[in-house]
Amino acid sequence: MDASMEKRAEADKNTNINSQSEYDSSEDRERQSRELKAGLHPLKNKFVFWYTRRTPGVRTQTSYEDNIKQIMDFSTVEGFWVCYCHLSRPSSLPSPTDLHLFKHGIRPLWEDSANCNGGKWIIRFKKAVSGRFWEDLVLALVGDQLDYSDNICGIVLSVRFNEDILSVWNRNASDNQVVMALRDKIKRHLKLPHGYVMEYKPHDASLRDNSSYRNTWLRG
Repeated sequence: MDASMEKRAEADKNTNINSQSEYDSSEDRERQSRELKAGLHPLKNKFVFWYTRRTPGVRTQTSYEDNIKQIMDFSTVEGFWVCYCHLSRPSSLPSPTDLHLFKHGIRPLWEDSANCNGGKWIIRFKKAVSGRFWEDLVLALVGDQLDYSDNICGIVLSVRFNEDILSVWNRNASDNQVVMALRDKIKRHLKLPHGYVMEYKPHDASLRDNSSYRNTWLRG
């Protein structure tokens, strides 16, 4: 592909993204108006909780997608608390389990169109404290309390044998300024104790080495 064709392709891609963004914004405004008329408290975004429970071993595309189950969705404060109060606490989840909270329309997959150019910030926690940090992160995402929130796709709690891992997925791994600003906001909001290290990994790197959390390329 020559340079002119690449530019046209990139322009078409940006046009499609902008058109989809405008459509989503219009749909959200209509939804919020209906919910207000119903006496509810609409959130900025609609969200979906997903659950993954799989046999330990190598991740394959087919098996991973087959194991992702949508639990429930919500778009109001009232709907969120109904959902959240029925979820199992992290300490009661078996290993390995992933609990995902993503904006509606985005699947918790590296390959999803909203995720494929992005990456994730990763924080590892001892099991005794992971539940508190997970709840803080859930409330921050749902309440739109994180800067660059439009760049955030969702969050994941990964329950593993010796630790639990929280990750925040964002849309654009190549925008270093936004990536680092998001890291700083997460640190401040969670009030991470001294000594906790955050790691970043682009999703295309995860696809190449078939791993979510190994071989991270940025620490901070």
